[in-house]
Order: sequence, then C-alpha cells, then structure tokens
Amino acid sequence: MSGIVLSASVRQNLLSLQSTADLLATTQNRLSTGKSVNSALDNPTNFFTAQSLDNRASDINNLLDSIANGVQVLQAANTGLTSLQKLIDSAKSIANQALQTTVGYSTKSNVSTTISGATAADLRGTTSFASATASSNVLYNGTAGGTTAASGTTTLGASIGSFASTGATAGDGTTALTGAITLIATNGTTATGLAGNAQPADGDTLTVNGKTITFRSGAAPASTAVPSGSGVSGNLVTDGNGNTTVYLASATVNDLLSAIDLASGVKTVSISSGAATIAVSASQPGAAVSTAAAGAVTLKSSTGADLSVTGKADLLKALGLTTSTGAGNATVNVNRTTSAASLGATIADGSTLNVDGHVITFKNAPIPGSTGAPSVPSGYGASGNILTDGNGNSTVYLQAGTVNDVLKAIDLATGVQTATINANGTATLATATGQSNSSINTSGQLKLSTGVNADLSITGTGNALNVFGLAGNTGSATAFTAARTSGIGGIAGKTLTFTSFNGGTAVNVTFGDGTNGTVKTLDQLNTKLQANNLSATIDANGLLTITASNDYASSTLGSTSAGGAIGGTLTSALTFSTASNPVQDGVAQTARANLVSQYNNILNQIDTTSQDSSFNGVNLLNGDQLKLVFDETGKSSLNITGVTYNSKGLGLAALTVGVDFIDNAAANRVLTNLNAASSTLRSEASSLGSNLSVVQIRQDFNKNLINVLQTGSSNLTLADTNVEAANSQALSTRQSIAVSALSLANQSQQSVLQLLR
Repeated sequence: MSGIVLSASVRQNLLSLQSTADLLATTQNRLSTGKSVNSALDNPTNFFTAQSLDNRASDINNLLDSIANGVQVLQAANTGLTSLQKLIDSAKSIANQALQTTVGYSTKSNVSTTISGATAADLRGTTSFASATASSNVLYNGTAGGTTAASGTTTLGASIGSFASTGATAGDGTTALTGAITLIATNGTTATGLAGNAQPADGDTLTVNGKTITFRSGAAPASTAVPSGSGVSGNLVTDGNGNTTVYLASATVNDLLSAIDLASGVKTVSISSGAATIAVSASQPGAAVSTAAAGAVTLKSSTGADLSVTGKADLLKALGLTTSTGAGNATVNVNRTTSAASLGATIADGSTLNVDGHVITFKNAPIPGSTGAPSVPSGYGASGNILTDGNGNSTVYLQAGTVNDVLKAIDLATGVQTATINANGTATLATATGQSNSSINTSGQLKLSTGVNADLSITGTGNALNVFGLAGNTGSATAFTAARTSGIGGIAGKTLTFTSFNGGTAVNVTFGDGTNGTVKTLDQLNTKLQANNLSATIDANGLLTITASNDYASSTLGSTSAGGAIGGTLTSALTFSTASNPVQDGVAQTARANLVSQYNNILNQIDTTSQDSSFNGVNLLNGDQLKLVFDETGKSSLNITGVTYNSKGLGLAALTVGVDFIDNAAANRVLTNLNAASSTLRSEASSLGSNLSVVQIRQDFNKNLINVLQTGSSNLTLADTNVEAANSQALSTRQSIAVSALSLANQSQQSVLQLLR
C-alpha cells in the first residue's frame, strides 16, 4: 500500500472527507444524547464540574425522604398534643362540675357565740338601751280661753250634754207626757199612749250612737226564751252591748229612754241567766239619766261620748225632740261640753292608738268591775280606768278616764310598766327596773318614755293622735316616733383572732365604730375573714357564727391540719362554742365520687393518647428524639428532643374518692394542676410548630437547591439541538461536495487508463 501513490488532489479530498465524516459523527452523537459533553474527552472541565453538581443534587435528594418522614413525625406529635388538650379541657369541665355541685357537707365546721343586742349593722351589741323621753304638743283643759295646761288628773270625758224637749202631749192631746205613758194606745183612741202616727210600729228602729233600738209588737219574752248573751228587763231585751229591743205591748216612754241610755252609755247592764239588771253608770255625775216629766223629755249624753239619736220624725216629734214630721228620719244631737276638769278636746269613742305594735282602745263606758258595770272578762285586769290583757294591749274607758290613765296604757305598751293580772280581775302595775314612767309636765306636754324594748312608734285611728298632741306641729302627722338612747357596744375595743386557716391570712379583728381599721358591721367582718377562708353570719338573737368557707368545707376549725384556732381578748368577754366537725352530705359526696371516676377515666385516655402519637416508630410525646439532616455533609441538622406527656409527665395524678373533689378547695387544686398541664401543652405545641416550620422551610429549600444544581449541571453538558442540527445539515452538504470533488480528482487518472487501453 505504501507503494501506491495518490495524487495530491485525491489525497486532499480524502482528508477533507474524513474530517467531515468525523465532524458529522460528533454532531450526530450530540443530537442523539442531547449533550455536548458526553465524556471527559469532550470537555474535561465541564464534564467533571457537571458530575460534581449532579452528585450533590443526588445526595440532597436522598435526604428529602428523611425530611419528609420528620415532618410526619412532627405532625403526629402535634395531632397528639391537640387531642391531649381536648382531654385536659374535658378534665377541667369535670372539675368545674365539682365546684358547681352542692357542697359535699350539710354542715360546715363552725364556732359561735351570742353577743347581746348585736345586729348585722352593729356587731358590738349593746350593754343596755336607755329610755329616751319624747314630748307631745301642749294639751289644754276646757277652761275658757283655751290656754290652761292640762294635768294628769284632767279627765278624758267631758261634762254631760243635756237636751230638753219643748213639751209634748199624749193620747187625745190633752194628757201631759210622762214617763209612764205607753208608746202605743191600748185601743187606738184612749189617751193612754202616744197619739196617731207617732206610735212606733213593729220593726221600726232608732239608731243611738251607732247602736240599734228595735220596736217589736207583743210582750217581752221570759228570761228563758231570750237569745244567749242577752237579758230581759221589763219590756226590754238587751244584748249588753247597747243594742235593745223594746216590746210594745206595754212599753212606756221610760222604757224607751232607758234603751236610749243603754245605747249612749248613760246606763249599764249586767246579764245573768237571761235576766238583765240595768243600772245608772257610776261614772254619770248625779245620776244624770234621760227622763220624761212635766210634759217634757230630757235627753242626757254620757261623759264619754256625745249623743246622737236618729229615728222616725213623727216619733221624735211626739216626744217633743224635733219639729219635723212624717215617716222619714230625723236626728237629735246632744253634745257634751268641756270644762276645767276635762281636756279641751273631746276624744271620739272607738279611737285607737297603736304603740309599738300594741293597741290602746278608747271606749265610752265605765270600767268593767265598777258599780253597775259588767264584770272583768277572764284574762284581763282593771287598774284605774284601764283594762289590760297583761301583754301591752289596753282599753281606756272614757267616762271617768284621765290623762294619767292614757300615760299608763302607753307605758304598758312600751314595756316601761308591766301589768300582773290578779285572780279578782284587777291588774297590778309596776315600773320596769331602771325605767321612768311617762308623765305630763306643768306646761301640759306629755313626756313619753320610749322604753328599752324598741324605738317609740305611735299611730292612731279616729282623733286620738290629735287630742293627745301627737300629730305634729301642723296637726296632720300620721305617726309619732322617738328613738331610744343606745349604749356603747358591749364588745367595743375587743379583738378576735384566727390563725391561718388552710393557708389563708391570719385574722386580727378589733371591734369598734368601723373607722381606723376597726370592724362594726357584718360586711366589714366578712371582708376581714374572707382572706382566711372563713365567713360570718348573725341571727336575730345576736348569735354570731364563724364558718369555714365552701372551699374548705371538709376542714375543722382549729384543727392541727387546717389551723384557724380562735383567740384574742374577745374570748375573755364572750364564750365561743367548741368547733363543730363538718357533716358530710351523702348525696353530694356520691355525686362528687362519680366525678372522681370520670376524671380518672380521662387520665387513662391521656396516657394512651400520648403513647399512640407516633409515626414510623418515633413518638415525640413519649420521650423519643428526632434528628433531621438537611445537607450532604451532615453539618446542617436539627435535633428535636421529645417529651413524656402522659398523665404523670403532665403533673396529673389519679384522684382518690373521699379525698379529692371532697370540697371546693380540693376541686380548685385539681383545676390548678390542669391549668398548668394545659399551659405545658400549649408551650410544647408552640415549640413543635416552630420546629415543623423550620423543617418545612428546609424541605422547600432543598427541593429548590436540587433544581439549581441540576440546572447548573445541564447548562455545562447539554447540547444546543438547533446548532447541532444545523451543523449536521452543513456537514452532510459538505460531505456530498467532498465526494464530488474526490470524483473529479479521480477523473484525470481514468484518462491515463484510457490511453493504456
């Protein structure tokens, strides 16, 4: 072969064709692989640099799976924390139910003492109340001019009122009216009775001072036939209260006048076995009764009330008492008059005074038990002109009663005086120790003692308040009041102490007027005791009771375990009871025991939940650790230390029936632990969240870094397909031209060949 000699042109064309073929092969290789550098021979620098970048991207990509697993471990732990928080909240709900359940003791431990006179407004009590004196307006007697002061002997009753008729006739109008004249004529024509229409008919009535006189035809019944409580006397049947029936068969004007006097109080009646004994009231001066004589009727009032008679006008005209005629009613009034011996204002029958809840009634009648008056009712006693029940309620009888009698009745109501009821119907009055009886001074003012039992309060009905000057300066007040004088508190200046009770603040309480740190009211005392888990109450009898609060209902005051021992100078002035032991409420304790069981079930769930919060064998809530590597060198990493968050790890212990939830303090202790566990879970959740955020950021960073590395590697080795395609096309053309050129170069040698032929 070496002996073959090619022409220069052929040799040159062959070399060009070989070069083109090499270039075309290279271009086709790049097009097929997509890379411009396929081996170190292509471009050692780019090849090894790209290989380094690819290797790093591969290493980092291998770490992504580990990071992804770490994310799931963190998410599993976070899921566990969320569930644990919900379980803690459920446990809190159970503890709060215990607080809202009835306290587990029907009686809490307490000590008590009685402070005489103490109230919630003033715990100091009182050594005594002093009776104060209150003054009325001036009372005057009936002396002309109205400026003469009344005295204790001034009577309540006034001078008898008298009214004389103008004269009247009976029968045929020629017979002078006398008491013996009958009320109806025997045959309607003779002059033995009132004439004509003046005669009362069956069922007619007269009203006298609110009492009723009824006319009935026929004769009066026998004593055995009268209603119970009533009595018969001649032609009259009376009920003893001023109501009378006049029987017309033989009744006379005197019978009618006697009935009027019974109603007005001029006369009194005693009833026994259906028989009535009528007598002139011993209080009527000079036996002043209504009469009919010398052709005229004279009506008399009692000393205790004015007289008012209302009835048929014809009857009253026949008696000469009115000029009115006809079947309609007419009224005759007979008024009393006041005098130097009586009050200048008369008091109305039936008026009352209400003194400190006790009633004083003023009545127009003689005192029971006096001459001609009914006997004293059982259970009552008479003293002067007062009838009393011994309990502060009295009746003052107006016909002979005096201002002194009213003062005694007021003192009986206030307790300044007391009444002992005797077997004979009398009452013995005595002044209470240390008290002064009410009186009337020389100026005519009532000096009323308030007594010590209550502040004085007087109200009235009728005109009683005005008559006795108790209706204020204007005479229109509806009540008269006066306060007692209060003594200083019996425990003022004394100190009560309690040592610390169940961890509370020891108490030092000094009783006083409520200033400068002293205690006066129950509210102030409770403010002091609250910090030591105690509270106080006081009843109407001054019994002060110090009680353990609901939080420590299971504790005993003064015990070694709880504290709260009592002491201080007050204990020398008052005797406190021995601290009582708390008494369990069975129903409430059963309810609380059920809550203990529910709570312990929650703790079991906390334990199992913390154990189940794992992923791929790693449990950050059960003490495991998690290490995550973020780069190929291992220098960038994150170590996450796990926690043990079972019930014990959270500081929660199983509860014991009869110990836990037994009172509010026990429930509050559990709540405190639960709140601490809740705070721990929140703190750990925050930490896990922070770590998870870091891991996710690094996970995203690694993904992006892999893309950067791979892109850099590709930039170093990838071929530009557009360029390589153009090169391929150019080389193909170039190859075709080289083949043609080689053919042309060979033609000269073919010409020589032709010559040889």
